[in-house]
Amino acid sequence: MDAAEWNALLAQQAQPTPFLRHEFLSALHASQSAVADTGWAPQFVTLTDPRTDRLAAAAPVYLKGHSYGEYVFDWAWADAYKRNGLAYYPKLLCAVPFTPVQGNRLLAADPHALRHLAATLMAFAEQADVSSLHVLFPTASEADALTELGMMQREGVQFHWLNNGYRDFDDFLSTLEQKKRKNIRAERRKVREAGITMRRVRGEDISDAQWRFFAKCYKQTYREHFSSPYLNLEFFRMIGATMPENLLLVIAEYEGKPIASSLVVYQRDDKTGGTLYGRYWGALEHVPCLHFETAYYQPLEFCIEEKLGVFEGGAQGEHKMARGFLPTRTWSAHWLAHPAFADAIERVLEREAGGIDDYIDELNDRNPFRARD
Repeated sequence: MDAAEWNALLAQQAQPTPFLRHEFLSALHASQSAVADTGWAPQFVTLTDPRTDRLAAAAPVYLKGHSYGEYVFDWAWADAYKRNGLAYYPKLLCAVPFTPVQGNRLLAADPHALRHLAATLMAFAEQADVSSLHVLFPTASEADALTELGMMQREGVQFHWLNNGYRDFDDFLSTLEQKKRKNIRAERRKVREAGITMRRVRGEDISDAQWRFFAKCYKQTYREHFSSPYLNLEFFRMIGATMPENLLLVIAEYEGKPIASSLVVYQRDDKTGGTLYGRYWGALEHVPCLHFETAYYQPLEFCIEEKLGVFEGGAQGEHKMARGFLPTRTWSAHWLAHPAFADAIERVLEREAGGIDDYIDELNDRNPFRARD
């Protein structure tokens, strides 16, 4: 697939993200992070306009042999299939591997191409020997278009920080409740008093030694959770070489020695200022509150300085609210081939939707910002 053609189509979308760039997806495959051997067999769907012989629509689709690295959990569905003697895997998944970021999943040149792509995706699933099709973290309009074709819609919650034109970090803090403001200042002070200094390195300036250090930190995070990392050093080197303008590495140092780091991805936008995505973090030494400084407060300062409009904090984490992040609804779309299971899961999703509404209302009642006069 031609990189320029793919990226040009992505740029036409209402909510593009760096994670659907040709360079990012190619790095996932070339580094052997998302390939058939790891349970991610690429089955991309593309449509070509016969009049121009140009790419008119495309979707990142994978044949999955498990449900790891998705962040929209269907383990209970798979277990129900197994208990009834049915195979849940393989399934089809339209998503960016290991990346719970909302944005366009169905890339299309125009509404007609979008409808044709969605219908083609459904036909592909119906004709393939799979249990189901899942489209994760699409835009709201894409989720609605898929629902019209018979897919079931599921909702979730993430936490996003919004830049209300803050002059600096203190200006942002001044909008929080007094207790939240005091806690953040105390957390940052603990890091400074521990003798930690912070560095921010833009993508084009990240050295290979720094990539090696970051990869070691990234692996350490998974080791502490007794799991295997999805990505490897080769992946990080590849995106560092092909899309440096989208990367920022934050490094924490003690007496000149790096001990922790976080990698964030960002994209500028003329209308909104752009979005920063919190992604990967790790530490080789434990320092109280260092995670918050490295993965939240330094990126927040960068957002304010660069006038980026949104900081997406990633999957889950109510603790983010105490740091100024607010609940944001996300979507996914699902189709199951087995009629009885489809009916049962549809009822489950209906109950879930009411629970999500109540959960968001409850979270908004705990808004971290102080009341304005």
